[in-house]
Amino acid sequence: MFAVIKTGGKQYKVAKDDVIKVERLAGEAGDNVQLDQVLAISGDDGALSLGAPLVEGAIVSATLLEQARADKIVVFKKKRRQNYRRKAGHRQDLTVLRITDIAAKGAKKAAPKKVAEPKAETAVKTEKAEDAPKKAAPKKAAPKKAAPKKAAAPKKETAKKVAPKKAAAKKTEE
Repeated sequence: MFAVIKTGGKQYKVAKDDVIKVERLAGEAGDNVQLDQVLAISGDDGALSLGAPLVEGAIVSATLLEQARADKIVVFKKKRRQNYRRKAGHRQDLTVLRITDIAAKGAKKAAPKKVAEPKAETAVKTEKAEDAPKKAAPKKAAPKKAAPKKAAAPKKETAKKVAPKKAAAKKTEE
C-alpha cells in the first residue's frame, strides 16, 4: 500500500515505515502529524484511487523525527565584463518524518492535526475588531475652497543671442 501526498509544494510517494525529508513543518521531535493532502492512494489489492485533486477522507499519519537543515548550496551570480559578482549561501530547513499509517476513505480517523497553522496576526486583528468599542464616525473635514485663479503674467521675451560671425578667410594673392 502506498500513497502520493503533497506538502511544501512538492509531491512524495510514501509507504508505511518510510522516512522522508520534507519542507519545514511546525512541531517538535516525537509529535504526530496528519497529512491530509493525499493525491492518490493504492490499496492492498493494488487498486489505485486518484483524487480530483485530493482523495476524500484519506489521511497519512507520520511521526516527526527531527527538524534538520539541508546541505549548504552556493548561489553565485556574475555578469561578465561588468565587474558584477555576488556570492550567497542557502540552507533549506527540513523536517524528517516517518510514515506510521495510511488511512483510506472511510477509515477511522484520529483527530486531524493541521499542518499549517493560520497566522496569529489575523486572529489578533479579528479579536481587536470585535472587542473594540464602536466609536462615533469621524468628522468629515470641510471641503477646501478653491483659491482664486491669478491672471497669468505675460511672459518676458528674452533677447536672442547671435553667434559672432567668423572673419572671412583672406585670399592670398598669387
